[in-house]
Amino acid sequence: MIVAETNRLLISEFTLKDAPFFLELVNSPHWIKFIGDQKTKTLKQAEDRIQEGHLKSYKTSGFGFYKLLLKVENNKPIGTCGLIKRDTLDDVDLGFALLPDYEGIGIGHESSLAVIKLAKQTFKLKKLVAIINPDNKKSIKLVGKLGFTYEKKVKPFEDDEELLLFAKTL
Repeated sequence: MIVAETNRLLISEFTLKDAPFFLELVNSPHWIKFIGDQKTKTLKQAEDRIQEGHLKSYKTSGFGFYKLLLKVENNKPIGTCGLIKRDTLDDVDLGFALLPDYEGIGIGHESSLAVIKLAKQTFKLKKLVAIINPDNKKSIKLVGKLGFTYEKKVKPFEDDEELLLFAKTL
């Protein structure tokens, strides 16, 4: 189901059929470096992650991570952008990731603006956060451009890695 559209993108819910793309995305170099190796190495593991993460989030929260489809390339999936309510954070988290060939051309900004609009208008959220690896300078720059401001350092996951938390009032 398409949830938003921009000049270059269709933004759609994930389905189990997206497992091959999801497997490629979560094993891309920047995903592993900045988000972490999720040990998703098979199509079955990718399907399980979509089922337990994305599809479950759509049902329980009404939102989740969405797939980004590039219109000029026959709606090829090139990344993800979306919202997640993490138990370890007070507010809903905006997240994004792109395949390497599509980084640095404004797709992250374009998709994030559309998802922020959904957060405010459709889901009536009052505040969003973004958690970012301190070494991920490009994502830090992007959330700044989106109007997020740095609030604090957090350790939201079991790996005890310290991340930077940025916030934006909607």
